[in-house]
Amino acid sequence: MTEQIDIIQNIKRLFTREEFPAKTLLVKEGTLTKKLFYIDRGCCRAWFNNDGRDVTYQFLFEGNFASSFETIISNEVSWYSVETLEPTVMYSVGIEDFRNRMDQHPHIKAFYYHYVEKRLLFYQKLFVAHIKDSPEQRYRELLAQHPEIVLRVPQHYIASFLGITSVSLSRIRNRK
Repeated sequence: MTEQIDIIQNIKRLFTREEFPAKTLLVKEGTLTKKLFYIDRGCCRAWFNNDGRDVTYQFLFEGNFASSFETIISNEVSWYSVETLEPTVMYSVGIEDFRNRMDQHPHIKAFYYHYVEKRLLFYQKLFVAHIKDSPEQRYRELLAQHPEIVLRVPQHYIASFLGITSVSLSRIRNRK
């Protein structure tokens, strides 16, 4: 835990502090991402366009990183967009600079790989939940993980994340 705190302190010392208003596009689907962001305060959503409809597939809160793993890992364009949902304070670093720092500092690389492994497990759990759990079960799990989400994220984004309409989410929320 102390090592993780040290890494976060280094991020805050070595990366550039930036403040963004709500609705700022940080990563644009179909482009190479220029920066890796660490969320200090605020909330973002990751989404992609599916036949003209935005589909939210992830929410990112304090302590998360936001970027395009496609760009970081293989220099491919991002498969999704990332935007702030509320005023957000982040620490950023250019992708090339980040790659260089990983090469020069094994502890940064180890921290990054540990973070990517945790995200992989999160995505696997999410994938399985979308197959086996009902939207109501997924909503309850989302609330258990992030009880503040209903205060910070518009309902239509939560519904999109769950793969349902806003009307269906209202019904689920009213069942209590």
